[in-house]
Amino acid sequence: MRSPNERTPDSQYRDILEKILRTGREVKPIHGEKARMLIGLQLRYDLSNGFPLIPDRDLGTLMKGALSEHFAFLHGARTQKELEAWGCKWWSRWVTPEKCAAFGLETGDLGPGSYGPAWAAFPTAEGKPFNQILEVVRQIKERPYLRTHVITPWIPQYAIQHSGLTRKVVVAPCHGYIHILAFPESKEVSVHHFQRSGDMPVGVPFNIIQYAAFTLMIAQIIGYTPREYVHTISDAHIYESQYALVEELLKREPRKLPTVTLNPSIMDIMDFRPEHFTLSDYDPHPSMKIPTPV
Repeated sequence: MRSPNERTPDSQYRDILEKILRTGREVKPIHGEKARMLIGLQLRYDLSNGFPLIPDRDLGTLMKGALSEHFAFLHGARTQKELEAWGCKWWSRWVTPEKCAAFGLETGDLGPGSYGPAWAAFPTAEGKPFNQILEVVRQIKERPYLRTHVITPWIPQYAIQHSGLTRKVVVAPCHGYIHILAFPESKEVSVHHFQRSGDMPVGVPFNIIQYAAFTLMIAQIIGYTPREYVHTISDAHIYESQYALVEELLKREPRKLPTVTLNPSIMDIMDFRPEHFTLSDYDPHPSMKIPTPV
C-alpha cells in the first residue's frame, strides 16, 4: 500500500452522487417518498490507494457497526436478538410486529430469506443447509484459479412474492452478491460486489466498508495481496429528504482515503471481530446525519 503522502484524493463517490442528483430518473419507491435513481453505477477502488472509508463525511464511528453486522451475517444471524448479540441494534425498525406479520414471521425475525440464512444455511434440494461462506473459502484455498468463487444472498423462493406463497424476508437482500477473483501468478485477490439496491447517501458507504473489509479478510487468510475492490450498484438512488444534504456534501473537496490494517494472527474467516481492524490516516470532513426512509 502506498504511504498516505503518495495517495491521490478519491472523488468517485461524490461524482456518483452528483450524477444521480443531476441526471437521475424520478421514481416513487415502496417507501412512499420520491427518489432519483440511475441504473448500473460502479465504484472501483485500487486498495493500494487506501481503504474506501468515505472521507466526504466522517464515518469513523460507523465502522465498528458495519463490521459487526457483517460478522453477524457471516455467522448466520437471522433475528434481532442474534444481531444485538453482535452489537447491531438498528434493525428494530424493520422487524416490528406489523412488518413481520405481513410476511408471516414472528416479531424480530428477518426471515429465512435474509442474509444470515442465505450465507450460512442456504436451502438445497438434498435438504442439507449449505454454508456458502465456508465452502467458498475452502474452494479458494484449494483451487484459487477458479472463477466460481461466488456467494449470493438471494434465495428466490423466499425473496420473491409469488402465487400461493408469501415472501419470507422482511427486507429482500439489497447487497451481498460477492465474486472473489484470485490471481495465483501474482498472489493477488480482488472482490467484485454487486448491490441490487443502494441508498447512496446512507447504505452504500456502510456496505462499502463491509465488503472492502471482506476483501482484506480473504486476502489475509489465503496469503494474497488485496488488489482491487469493485462495487456495482444496479438501482442507485437518493431519496428526496436527502437532496439538500447531498447538495451540501457536494461542496466539499475530495480527500485521500485512509489506512485499515488487520490483526495478522487471524487466519480463520469466522474469527474476525471489529477489534481486529485498525483505522489510521483518516482525515474526513465533518460528520453529517442523513435520514433514510423505512
